Amino acid sequence: MSIPDPFSELIAPFSRRGVDLGLKRIDAALAELGHPEGRFRAVQVAGTNGKGSIATMVERIATAAGLRCGLYTSPHLLSWCERIRLPDGAIAEDALKDLLQRLQPLALRHDLTPFELITVAAFVAFAEAEVDLAVLEVGLGGRLDATTVHPRRNVLAFANIGLDHVEHLGPTLEAIAHEKAAVMHPGAIAVSGPQAPEVTAVLQAQATAHGCDLRWRAPVAKDTEGGPALGLHGALQRSNAAVAIAAAEALEETGWPITEAAIRRGLQQARWPGRLERRQFRGQALLIDGAHNPPAAAALRQELQPAQRRWLIGMQRHKDAPDLLRHLLEPGDQVLVVALPEHASWSAEELAPMLPGIEAGSDDLNENLEWLVQSEGLPVACGSLYLVAALLPLLDPTD
Repeated sequence: MSIPDPFSELIAPFSRRGVDLGLKRIDAALAELGHPEGRFRAVQVAGTNGKGSIATMVERIATAAGLRCGLYTSPHLLSWCERIRLPDGAIAEDALKDLLQRLQPLALRHDLTPFELITVAAFVAFAEAEVDLAVLEVGLGGRLDATTVHPRRNVLAFANIGLDHVEHLGPTLEAIAHEKAAVMHPGAIAVSGPQAPEVTAVLQAQATAHGCDLRWRAPVAKDTEGGPALGLHGALQRSNAAVAIAAAEALEETGWPITEAAIRRGLQQARWPGRLERRQFRGQALLIDGAHNPPAAAALRQELQPAQRRWLIGMQRHKDAPDLLRHLLEPGDQVLVVALPEHASWSAEELAPMLPGIEAGSDDLNENLEWLVQSEGLPVACGSLYLVAALLPLLDPTD
């Protein structure tokens, strides 16, 4: 299940350091480099579910408008190179290796975490590529996330905020919303789609306190009802698209040459692998999705027609697996639970007493996929992007 990592000697495993939030280390490192992040402006995207989709939509819109745009996202599926997109595409593997090699002494001097190191690498790559604008997806939270060190985040976009990473951000929606709302600052324009009432209250209060112009947007209509055509699938993407459009309009207000034609073209061109992605295994259809928390599971469930189906699921140990599965499963569903490569995972033995239909999967993912696609309804593989990453190389190639 594990995929060889050509960057293993340059980026330490996240499990070795754990989550260590803060801005002092990365700020000092960037200062030593002469603050490359000051050479371009940024749009920052925070939230729980949909950040990557919004970020790629905004990047595609800016690119369609003729801007030299960079995109920084996390996590990646198959390669660290996916996290840093330059105007001509994802950073080349050799280029990222060279850049990380150059940054090794700096990372050691400032005790950078793996996420801080790759964030610094992105900022340097964007500066050297002379991008006009970078779209930065928050990694975790917001207040202490490495991307928040960027000084020129004039447009802020909020994806849906839900319960996730409670061990780091707090046990309630209000606590999590406070951590994410802290990216707001005086003079910025912030945009958001519909949020839970308690999240809405926090965002509004923080916008007022920080002198930030917060704007709300309803989901866009379906393309069959006059809305824009989207390259990304699912009902949640209509809310994400509304946020991306509002962010693009905010950029236009602040002097960027964003046109309505660029907005429509960018929304249609956006792609985000592993999210409600229909693929095939040996000619049989299946759906793969990175739903890894209860809100994402609820959104995934809404996309599926009622039917008995099979599931292949792998979940990290710190996730609320029982609640996630309660959102996903219906009576009669069958589930294989598999271990994730190099990550502590929930086991079928732990989950079977809580929910019916759960069994342990094989160590051979091909065997699990063979079982999965023999399903009455569209079968689904989900629970973690680490599982999605392990499955993608085994699926039939796309055109």
